[in-house]
Amino acid sequence: MNIPAYTNLQSYYGDLHNHCAIGYGHGTIQDSFRNARLQLDFACVTAHSWWPDIPVNDARLERVVAYHQKGFQCAADEWEHLRVAVQAHNVPGTFVTFLGFEWHSMFDGDHHVVFEDSHGEIIRAANIAEMHTALRQYAQQNTKAILIPHHIGYKQGYRGINWKTFDPEFSPVVEIMSMHGASESDDAPYPYLHTMGPRDWKSTWQTGLAQGHLVGVVGSTDHHSAHPGSYGHGRLGVWAKTLTREAIWEALVARRTWALTGDRIRLEFSINGTPMGAVIPATHEREIEISLTGGDEIDSIELLHNNQVIQRWDPSDWQSADTTPVKVYFEMGWAERNQIVDWDGILEIAGGELIDVEPRFRGHEIVAPQANEEERYVFSNWEKFNDRSVRFTTRTWGNPTTTTASTQGFCLEIAGDASTTIRATLNGKHDEAKLGDLLKGSRAGYLGGFLTPSYAFHRAAPHNKYHADLRLAHQADSTTRDWYYVRVRQKNNQCAWSSPIWIG
Repeated sequence: MNIPAYTNLQSYYGDLHNHCAIGYGHGTIQDSFRNARLQLDFACVTAHSWWPDIPVNDARLERVVAYHQKGFQCAADEWEHLRVAVQAHNVPGTFVTFLGFEWHSMFDGDHHVVFEDSHGEIIRAANIAEMHTALRQYAQQNTKAILIPHHIGYKQGYRGINWKTFDPEFSPVVEIMSMHGASESDDAPYPYLHTMGPRDWKSTWQTGLAQGHLVGVVGSTDHHSAHPGSYGHGRLGVWAKTLTREAIWEALVARRTWALTGDRIRLEFSINGTPMGAVIPATHEREIEISLTGGDEIDSIELLHNNQVIQRWDPSDWQSADTTPVKVYFEMGWAERNQIVDWDGILEIAGGELIDVEPRFRGHEIVAPQANEEERYVFSNWEKFNDRSVRFTTRTWGNPTTTTASTQGFCLEIAGDASTTIRATLNGKHDEAKLGDLLKGSRAGYLGGFLTPSYAFHRAAPHNKYHADLRLAHQADSTTRDWYYVRVRQKNNQCAWSSPIWIG
C-alpha cells in the first residue's frame, strides 16, 4: 500500500552525525564519503569543534580535555578542506552531502549543527542561547542551519539534553539512536553502555513529548572511523520529493523523519491523510494508516498515543497470503578475535531474480584516540552486476565480545520459489542454499574448519512477514494537544520509530 499522504514522496536513508580524522576521529573525509555511498543516500560528517564548559579544572579528566582540545584545533585547521570536500561529493539525484560540526555542552547537552549548503562556519558559542542567536543571524543572511541534540538520554548536566533550554525553532528533530544506545525512553532497547553513564528518564524523548515539545526523531551512528551508516549504530529515513539538499532539508524541517537502528525499514504513517511530523486540527475521529516494509521478519508494530501503547500488531494480525518475494540476510565474519579476514565473494541467484540488495557494512569500532590506530578505513565494495548476482569485497576482524558483532553482510530480496538457490563463492570456497530450506531455518558454513572464518544464510523472511498494511480508527477528545507515533521491532532486534503526528 502506498498511503496517500506520501504520494510524490520517496524514502531516503542517511546519517547526519559521524566523525573522521577532522576532529579526533579516524580516516579521511574522502574515506567517509566513499564508505557512505556504499549504503546511504545522504550524509553529514560532523567535525568535533567546541566545548564551552569543558571541565578543565578536574585533574582526573586531563587526558579527556587534552584530546578534545587537540581535536578542536584540528577541526579549525581543516574546516576549509572539509567544506571543499562536502561540496565536491554532493551529486544531486545520486548522493547528497551536508556540512556540519559538533558542539558539546555539559549543561545544555551535545548537539550537532547541520548547514543546508557548504557556506557555514564553526560557531564557538558559550551556551545554547548564544548558539540560537548565531543561528538566527545566519538565517537572516539566508544561510539555513538546524541544531540536532544527540545522545539526549544522559542525565542533564552530564551532556544529556536540557529540555528547559530546548527550542524547536532551531531543532525540529532530536537524535534518539546512535552507538550510545536508544533514548526513546529509559527502558527502550539498546541501553546506554558508554563510559559516560546510563540513561536518565528526564532526558528521554518521551519526557520531551510529555512536556509539550513539537519534536521529531532521527537516528545516526556517531561513528568515529570514517564510516557513516556503520550497521547497527543508527540511521534516519526521510520522506522527500527528490534526492537533493533542498528536498532533504525540507523533510527534516517538516519532521517527515524516522529513526532506525540499522535495517532499511520503510515506514509510512498518517492520520487523517497527513504524514508524520504534522500538526493537524483538533478532531475526535482519527483515521490512522500504517504501511511498513522491513528488513527482516516483523516482531511487532506498536501505535502509541501520548506515550502509551494503544494497539499492538504482529504478523498474525494482517494475514496476508503474499509470501513472495522473500528476504535473506547473508552474513560473514566470526573466527578468532582480532583476526583480520579479507573477503572476496559473489552471491548468485539460480532459478530466481535478485530484486534488491541492501548492504549492511560496519566500520572499525574506535571512539577515542588509540595508541595503535588502524591505517585502513576503506575495505568494502559491492556491485550488483545483473538481475541475479552481486560481487563484493569486505573485511572482518572477529567479534570483540560474544554480544558485539563485527560481521559484514547483505540483505537480498529475491523473487523465486522453494527451488530457487543462493550460490555463494567466498575466497574460492563454494556453498549454496535453497529458499525452501531457508524458509525453515538458517544454514551456517566455515571457510576451513573449527575456529575459522564463518558465514550464515539466515532464515528467509517471506513478504507477508516483513510487510504490513494497517488501518485503525481511533477516537479521542483532549483539552490539550495530543500525539501519536509508531514503534517497530523486528525479530532480528532491529527497530524503527516514527516522528509523531500531533492533534490540536
